[in-house]
Amino acid sequence: MKPLVPVLLIAALAACSPSKLAYGQVKSAMIDAGLSEPNAACMATRMTDRLTLGQLNKLKRLKGEKRGLMDYVSAVRRVGDAEALQVTASSAALCATGLAAEKK
Repeated sequence: MKPLVPVLLIAALAACSPSKLAYGQVKSAMIDAGLSEPNAACMATRMTDRLTLGQLNKLKRLKGEKRGLMDYVSAVRRVGDAEALQVTASSAALCATGLAAEKK
């Protein structure tokens, strides 16, 4: 029975990808950066699936006053990561329009 425990632990860790573990932190950081909870939840779902943990950590540092989606996208532009900007901008557009599957 003892060999089964490590196998189950490995299977459980594989099911929890780093992006899924980062979701809560990314969502909280986006709310701290001024986004509304629904937009942060929708965008965090998309972004954690599409960006690396390093890219997400850069974006977690963005703090600010209450801001709209376009202000947040502008803040991400200043980070200087083209892929993060593209994912953020497309996520903002899809979440704002309700076209993102995550928003439904």
